[in-house]
Amino acid sequence: MRPAYDDPRTTDQPITRVPPPPRGPGRRPGEEPMTEHLVDPDVPRDLHAFIAGLPKAELHVHHVGSASPRIVSELAARHADSKVPTDPEALADYFTFTDFAHFIDVYLSVVDLIRTPEDVRLLTFEVARDMARQQVRYAELTITPFSSTRRGIDEGAFMAAIEDARKAAEAEFGTVLRWCFDIPGEAGLESAEETARLATDDRLRPEGLVSFGLGGPEIGVARPQFKPYFDRAIAAGLHSVPHAGETTGPQTVWDALTHLNAERIGHGTSSARDPKLLAHLAERRVPLEVCPTSNIATRAVRTLDEHPIKEFVRAGVLVTVNSDDPPMFGTDLNNEYAVAARLLGLDERGLADLAKNGVEASFLDAPGKARIADEIDTYTAAWLAS
Repeated sequence: MRPAYDDPRTTDQPITRVPPPPRGPGRRPGEEPMTEHLVDPDVPRDLHAFIAGLPKAELHVHHVGSASPRIVSELAARHADSKVPTDPEALADYFTFTDFAHFIDVYLSVVDLIRTPEDVRLLTFEVARDMARQQVRYAELTITPFSSTRRGIDEGAFMAAIEDARKAAEAEFGTVLRWCFDIPGEAGLESAEETARLATDDRLRPEGLVSFGLGGPEIGVARPQFKPYFDRAIAAGLHSVPHAGETTGPQTVWDALTHLNAERIGHGTSSARDPKLLAHLAERRVPLEVCPTSNIATRAVRTLDEHPIKEFVRAGVLVTVNSDDPPMFGTDLNNEYAVAARLLGLDERGLADLAKNGVEASFLDAPGKARIADEIDTYTAAWLAS
């Protein structure tokens, strides 16, 4: 699948493609990877190979947005009344966005393909398979249950489907999944009430749920109005991880910190415009969930070379790298690490430290964090020794 955006780099820095890597965890014999692997010519091939085997955690990745072209086309074929193409090749054009509002429209058309518990289970398990291929050991997958329950999926059946897929994926692939339930901001306070109810009702709340978020468009969707719902979620033991400052200014990030008690910020792209905010994020060790290719695809940032990740790192902010909606943006987590390597000038040790940032910023328990961090160190030492 080609990138879902015009190459933001200069014409003498094209993205080229190489054959898919050897079969890894979760890969069936003869099965193609989730996306074609993108190779930045300014990143050495041995560094790409290092990234491919590097154990990772991913903290900002969306459930429906992670559906591979194969799965999207299969779901579209099941639901013939959808406008989503059934041809995986046609999805490349379908996933080309003019702006953030257009992206939301396309995203919601794919959401509409998830209509039964069987659809939910299939999607969730296959997303885990794709993560395992990239050596993702732990992921906090953002799920928007309101989008499914409002379409008629029984809420109990929805929870059972994601939990069944989670347990099966951990048993088969070794990838640990946890959930973030997020409010679709464009759906208003009705969706906030429903999401908070589903996240805090002990009869429904799934075992894997760890956090509470807020997604969708930011323009015209003020963060403070969602405070009562975040207060309820936090009181129920969930962590606060709203999107903020992606397509609006730094004040949205301040609002997320002040009103929603954010422990991590989704995107936070505009934080670079406010030195006081950067200092606050660095001092309080509030991580930013950075998704470089996503920011280009949705036009939140004009070019990769202008991406503020460099300003974040210089300011001492804890940065994690994530893929957001990878097939829709023609990327994957390995590619995002390669992008970060180029923008930040990282070698193997730098990439290992970046991977450990993701582990540190996660809501995994301490033994789990230590296990993955040790695995990263062991892998890196063996790579450098060889």
